[in-house]
This record gives sequence, C-alpha cells and structure tokens, in this order.
Amino acid sequence: MGKLDGKISLVTGASRGIGKGIAKSLAKNGSTVYITGRTIKPYECTVKLPGTIHETEEEIIADGGRCIAIPCDHTSDNEVEKVFYMINTQQGQIDILVNNVWGGYEYFNDGTEFWKEKGFWEAPLSRWDKMFQSGVRAHYVASCIAAKMMVQNKSGLIINISFGVSQRNDRGVAYCTSKAATDKMSMCMAYDLKKYNIPVIVIHPGLVRTEAVLKAKEQFDLSNSESPEFIGMVISELASDPKIIEKSGQILIAAKTAIEYGIKDIDGKQPRPLTIEEV
Repeated sequence: MGKLDGKISLVTGASRGIGKGIAKSLAKNGSTVYITGRTIKPYECTVKLPGTIHETEEEIIADGGRCIAIPCDHTSDNEVEKVFYMINTQQGQIDILVNNVWGGYEYFNDGTEFWKEKGFWEAPLSRWDKMFQSGVRAHYVASCIAAKMMVQNKSGLIINISFGVSQRNDRGVAYCTSKAATDKMSMCMAYDLKKYNIPVIVIHPGLVRTEAVLKAKEQFDLSNSESPEFIGMVISELASDPKIIEKSGQILIAAKTAIEYGIKDIDGKQPRPLTIEEV
C-alpha cells in the first residue's frame, strides 16, 4: 500500500528534469499521475536535451506505476482546459496539482548571450514574456481550473515550484521577478483556499541533477546536489501529512523539509539546504 493510493495527481512540465522526478516519486507512492509537456520527440525542445513525456510515462509504467502523458503547451488555455477535462472525465477528481512547467529556458536561444549582458536593458523583451507566460501565468491558469474541481470535492493540494532567486536582486530582473511573482501568487491563492481546507505551498529546490545541469556538470559543484526524484519524495510526504494545511501559504525549502520529515535522497545522502547567498 502506498501513502498516495487512490490519489490523482497532475505534474506539469514532466518531459524531463524536476517534473519527471516528481512524477516518478508520486507514482512510486501509489498515485495515478497525469503528466504534461511539449516534448513528444527527443531533442525537439527549447534546449536540446533528451526526454519526452511519453518516455517519462513508459518509465513509470515499467516501474509498476500508473501514468498518463498528455501533450500540452501551457501557453494555450484551450490545451490546458482539455487536460483537466480529460482528468475530470476519467477520474472525477484531482487531488494534487504540481505546477512545475516553466518557459524561462528560452533565454538560451532568444538571440542574446545572457551572461554577456550588462543589465536588463540589453535583454530582449520577449524573455520577460516567456518567463511570465510559460511560468507564472501557466501556474495561475492550471491552478484556477484545478481549484474549481478541488473546491467542489472539498479536497486537494496545489504545489508551485519556484526558486530562491525570488529573494535575490542579482540573477536577472525577469528571472528574479518571475520567481518572486510565483511565490506571492501562491500566498494569495493559499489565502483564498484556506476556508476550503485546500493548501497551496511553494517549494524551492536546491541544485538538482537535471539533464541540463549534468550536461554542464563541469560548471557545478554537485557534492550537495539533489536528484530529480528528491523533491517528489518531499511532495509525497507533504501530500500524506494530515496537518499539511498548517503549512499552507508557506515557502518551503525542499532540503530543509526533507530533514524535518526524515527523508534522504535516493542515493542515501542528506542534501544541505542552500542559503540565499548560494542560490
């Protein structure tokens, strides 16, 4: 018996990276997991990396889990609505929504080399739009639709993945602002949904060994890194915590929360929570 048996989850942006890891962890704990993403063919994505939503689905099923992959561009409200219609039709409920999708990686191919820019005025305006449309707004739209289902069923959990740069000023104006917007948006959502006993929580990961990070591993110190599954292990524990409503509206550091729950990474290591100076 898994701690999430009978629970229906949706993880957005799960072709690879953190989203894939979260989906795998939720499935291992018994949840039926729906996943979305734009990548249906390997390397045909914003940043040329391996992984597709169908490969994630196949891995989870091969491991004994339940997973349904749905191609979806989260900048299209119509496509997002179809995802939730499918879940509602097939399951009649959604218990866990993990908003992980984010469009910020377009800055690798938006026409400028961001590390050479003197300041925000040299960055293309499209970078701001992509980070907000594919990130903040995508989280908002999915949450709006999910909240309607959750309020009707008087049950649910919304997790928004953000990052500690929301507390910094020196990691790019669009980047820092979009993450800060996600954090604040989540707090406001939590306020509205608390009366329905539906928690909304922000989770900040540390340095995660995603495909992108491993591709540039010579630029990182991976001694205190986290597996993509690690944050999913934390979410699984949160989702099964009977007192989770007490954490609603909070920004949780994945590694710190893991210590509180006694969770270690898949390699048996205990990642150390990053300080704001380290993110």
